[in-house]
Amino acid sequence: MGKITKVSPLAPEAFPSLPVIEGVTFSAAQAGVRYQGRTDVMLALLSPGTTMAGVFTRSATRSAPVLDCQAKIGMDSDAGAAIIVNSGNSNAFTGKNGVISTRAVTSAVAEALGLPETRVFSSSTGVIGEPLPHERITAKLAELAGSMDKGAIASAARAIMTTDTFPKGASAEIEIDGKTVKIAGIAKGSGMIAPDMATMLVYIFTDASVERIDLQAMLSALTDVTFNCITVDSDTSTSDTLLLAATGASGVKVSRETGAFREALHGVMLDLAHQVVRDGEGATKFVEVAVTGAASDTDAKTHAMSIANSPLIKTAIAGEDPNWGRVVMAIGKSGAAADRDLLTIRFGDLLVAENGWVSPAYDEAKAAAYMKGEYLRISVDLGLGQGKCTVWTCDLTHGYIDINADYRS
Repeated sequence: MGKITKVSPLAPEAFPSLPVIEGVTFSAAQAGVRYQGRTDVMLALLSPGTTMAGVFTRSATRSAPVLDCQAKIGMDSDAGAAIIVNSGNSNAFTGKNGVISTRAVTSAVAEALGLPETRVFSSSTGVIGEPLPHERITAKLAELAGSMDKGAIASAARAIMTTDTFPKGASAEIEIDGKTVKIAGIAKGSGMIAPDMATMLVYIFTDASVERIDLQAMLSALTDVTFNCITVDSDTSTSDTLLLAATGASGVKVSRETGAFREALHGVMLDLAHQVVRDGEGATKFVEVAVTGAASDTDAKTHAMSIANSPLIKTAIAGEDPNWGRVVMAIGKSGAAADRDLLTIRFGDLLVAENGWVSPAYDEAKAAAYMKGEYLRISVDLGLGQGKCTVWTCDLTHGYIDINADYRS
């Protein structure tokens, strides 16, 4: 798979202008990890006193960098920190070689930047099962360390792309106690996207001062309603990593109880999650699936993901076919509680089905016209309780097959 040249029709017009987060600098370089002529390594350096939190894939075959990050993320330290990321090779399913390569990279970064090795977090994304040519990354460390720039976050976002068609960024600025607090994040992700984090790399930075335990609590909770509520193809990756760093440079202390900060962080995370779906491999439609009236929130999510992951529904959406019968199918197969005769289904504002039957008001022509839009909403009320969940997905087109059929070639 060479360089992606066709940008998703759902892409934003341009990479957003992200605020500088004091206490973090970035650099990027071309290391030739897999392809020549592509920026494929990024480095972020964080100031002393930065707290770190992380959420990772729950795949049983997760990569060596993920395991290394998980071992380090709960450690308290006043030292600075660094994040080193490469694209092109995921360093997953590489056995002992994967551990050796991860340690070679993190140790070299620690030496280059004067950090404890336990404060260097690495991520790798790309093909599975091939040894990581870590020497190509370490050979670039002098260049990376010598070009750190607090305004280079956009370059970092581009360096972590694989089959992404656009770099992803989001930010927020809020006032707390009369002072401005900033949040900025970048992400990559396009395919192998499903809950338990997806083949996604996400790095979020804030200048707020947050204790590690509070930072982790917020990140874990908000991940469940953002990144763990998206799906492109139902496949959970070996490499998912989400790191959140709080430099404290603003001097504003926040906790998990600081509503304004939590809301702003949620907004940044949801924006990035939606961008991942909008860049779904081959996607032409962004789809929101909202389930209400379930017996529990857990049941609601089970139903919502059954709908969002159904190849029959996703291909119908690609074909702009309002095939609501497939929604009924997905509800019935999910395994969560449902009663056929209590179901209500809507496409956008159009009532499609109710009381176990097609609605007398249903207009096939209007539904077909609605399906031509780029942004669609499927809503289901189960009529059983108060449980609810909203998830986001995309359609399934031949473009997905084209991208993945020759990914390694």
